[in-house]
Amino acid sequence: MSSPARRIPGGLLAAAALLLCSGMFCRACAAGPEPGGGALAGERPRVLVSSDIGGSDPDDFQSAVHLLFYADELDIEGLVASPPGEGRAAHWHEVIAAYAEDYPRLRRHCPRYPAPDALRALVRQGAVDPAPPEGFSAPTDGSQLLVESARAEDPRPLWVLVWGSITDVAQAVHDAPDIADRIRIVSIGSWNTSQDRAARDYLFRQHPGLWWVESDSTFRGMYVGGDQAGDLENRAFLDAHARGHGALGDFLVGKMDHIKMGDTPSLLYLLAGDPDDPAGPHWGGSFPATDHGPRYWTDSPDPALAEGRYPGAKTVNRWRAAFLRDWAARMDRARE
Repeated sequence: MSSPARRIPGGLLAAAALLLCSGMFCRACAAGPEPGGGALAGERPRVLVSSDIGGSDPDDFQSAVHLLFYADELDIEGLVASPPGEGRAAHWHEVIAAYAEDYPRLRRHCPRYPAPDALRALVRQGAVDPAPPEGFSAPTDGSQLLVESARAEDPRPLWVLVWGSITDVAQAVHDAPDIADRIRIVSIGSWNTSQDRAARDYLFRQHPGLWWVESDSTFRGMYVGGDQAGDLENRAFLDAHARGHGALGDFLVGKMDHIKMGDTPSLLYLLAGDPDDPAGPHWGGSFPATDHGPRYWTDSPDPALAEGRYPGAKTVNRWRAAFLRDWAARMDRARE
């Protein structure tokens, strides 16, 4: 299928300083001006994650650890294992087991960290095979949880962060078209899309009104380019700020000893920046509108925002020092 037509946005919103401090660590002072809005500015998104965790790429484990360090800022409503491939719900439970060891220390910093058993209750198995050519097949525990969460009586949208194939999201929207206006999708495409092209194309073609940020290359700004001096370099950062930082830190390094975490920008998008404006600045990237439907955004074609061969990646890595310093401060919670 040919790529959808894209247009460059008229301009980015001006970044605003976030004057939020956590203990002795002031993010505004340490990172300089940051995008305004988002979970770290006091907004509290509802989040469901669909991940190929435990599959062929261990970076989903890294992203899961990162997610749990920020779990006090979110209302997590689902943790779905939706490869297709080797990943299973048991791999979410691996991460939660490490979280349980660190939970007493994390809770001392903020009582809003969810209890480990509360997280375990949110784990579901999704699809284990790609969708057939139609793009959908039969409901799964994961797709049914998505439908239930989307239909909850809550004025906030359900943010669906897709870290693997989009199989269960397509199934949920097919089974319950009424949820299309109640969910907001931020998906990491590229290789993930190739694992179930039929499900992705079903959503793209049959549901053009979906609110959807599809990142096919912007996400690579998580680990390519940006400030990588000193302890901000991909391997050095984990050596300094993850290794020896509780069970979660050691679990993360044990899975992969350098930053990749290509799925993490979907969460960074919600942490800092106005989530209602994909074209504006966010830690997780900026995405121009396109000619495909009124609510679909994807990687910027502006050459000035490309990092090498990755369009849009500079809209993530420009904030590298800010989001890594913030995360480092959170990882310190696991050993204090």
